[in-house]
Amino acid sequence: MNEAIHYHILKTINDNPEVSQRELARKAGISLGKVNYCLRALVDKGCIKVMNFKNAENKVNYLYKLTPSGLEEKARVTVQFLRRKVEEYDRLPLEIAELKAEVRKIGGIEGFKD
Repeated sequence: MNEAIHYHILKTINDNPEVSQRELARKAGISLGKVNYCLRALVDKGCIKVMNFKNAENKVNYLYKLTPSGLEEKARVTVQFLRRKVEEYDRLPLEIAELKAEVRKIGGIEGFKD
């Protein structure tokens, strides 16, 4: 499972255990089928428990709960995700400078101000 997807699913479940799979898909930027696949993998790893709403009119609604190992996994994934984002952020000024130099070299682009 992709690190960013893993992070977004665990974070969203932790923040809102009543979240729908459709909403998880939207927040993680993936298909509904991929969310289902990821949730099954997280259940198999023991990171989440899935329960039906007891009082829901629509019994297809679920409650997702992070287990203690799921909370540990969320912490680990969060640290990895943050580390990767900081590295990307640190590389960004160099990439921007290189792109600006390339634009200047080809004569600029109308509407782009350096």
